[in-house]
Amino acid sequence: MSQETHSGKFLEHFFCCGINHTISDTSTRSLYAIHHEQYQQLLDLARKQHLSELFVLSTCNRTEVYGFAPHAHCLMALVGAVCRGGQTLFEKIAYTYAGEDAVHHLFRVGAGLDSQILGDYEIIGQVKAAARFAKERGFLGSFTERLVNAVIQASKQIKNETALSSGTVSVSFAAVQWLLQAVEDLTRKHILLVGAGKIGRSTCKNVIEYLNPAQVTLVNRTNDTAEAFAREHHIHFAPYEQLAAQIQQADIILVATNASSPRLLPAHFADGQPKIVIDLSIPENVHPQVRELTHVKTVNVDELSRYKDETIQRRQQAVPQALSIIEKHQGDFLCWYRMRQHTEVLRTLKHKLMQICQQEMLQQKDMLPSDQIYSRVVQKIINHIACNLRKKSPQQVEIYLQALQELFDLSFFPAEQLIPGFSHASSGSEQL
Repeated sequence: MSQETHSGKFLEHFFCCGINHTISDTSTRSLYAIHHEQYQQLLDLARKQHLSELFVLSTCNRTEVYGFAPHAHCLMALVGAVCRGGQTLFEKIAYTYAGEDAVHHLFRVGAGLDSQILGDYEIIGQVKAAARFAKERGFLGSFTERLVNAVIQASKQIKNETALSSGTVSVSFAAVQWLLQAVEDLTRKHILLVGAGKIGRSTCKNVIEYLNPAQVTLVNRTNDTAEAFAREHHIHFAPYEQLAAQIQQADIILVATNASSPRLLPAHFADGQPKIVIDLSIPENVHPQVRELTHVKTVNVDELSRYKDETIQRRQQAVPQALSIIEKHQGDFLCWYRMRQHTEVLRTLKHKLMQICQQEMLQQKDMLPSDQIYSRVVQKIINHIACNLRKKSPQQVEIYLQALQELFDLSFFPAEQLIPGFSHASSGSEQL
């Protein structure tokens, strides 16, 4: 029996379970945000439950788990076990895809078709990181690794050949676009960036390039990281210990940290000075009570996602072309999967042929020349096929002979000559 049969890793047991921006708000997604520590806990729990091939994609837009399991709720239970929101709520609101639908969903996600901002190309980097984390811990099998690679290739082709990711490419740029529309005279403003992770760095670059503010200051929990980035881009740096003082001095604060709890608290805004706070984090890193302060304008990723410009319209026109590219790559992947299912049959055939060869070699006590031995082996194989064909109906024989012609490229022989002298009515094991 094949390993696939032992492990139950058939396509119908491949699931995607998750929540995203279309069915849940930022506060709910915050309950199910999975960072490295929780990701490790989830994989440890999966191993105890004998689940061996899965990975988790957790971004500001979504939390999804992809993998093989007896039932989808096995994967949802893993998410519920390591997240603050628990299993009951997750199972109530989560969507589930199985088999080819789960495969197609990952292709759409990787292309940015399922993002809050259509065509967000940063998502494919997050897919790579999620898969890498699982692979390093032994949870990325041949199926999921091949699938992720196919999704990466499709995403790359879509990026190069369509306008799906042209113009605005991320929520970080959407924040900059929002500021350009909402704030007058940005050149007089002091902007504070909190967080130097991937989204934080991207936001910082966009702020420098498009806003040209009076001052940009970067604060990060790891001071060395922020200081090196600030030096490279010629902006100010402040130690994390000075966060409260920097908030008081800033006019606009952009938050893009990876913290599991709020870092900007109501006490930071007690001086009553007007501020704009844009929270790009999931979980949200601005305390909910800050939203109640009348002198603080707060914006989160859901509000940014509603910001539309002509770039989005151009991207929507590229969707059919992107879907066509996905169809091609998905078809190639599924073709690989189906051919892989035949591996066990071919392995068994090889074993059977080797058996015939070994038996023939053992029976040749007079040590015939190798060419005669090969001829006898071939004859035995033909005889074996002929004996089994005699047990079939004429219609079945025709199908099998046609299959042999195609598999061995024997189309230049008439079907009745494929096995010379064969007669369905004949009996015995005479040589052909």
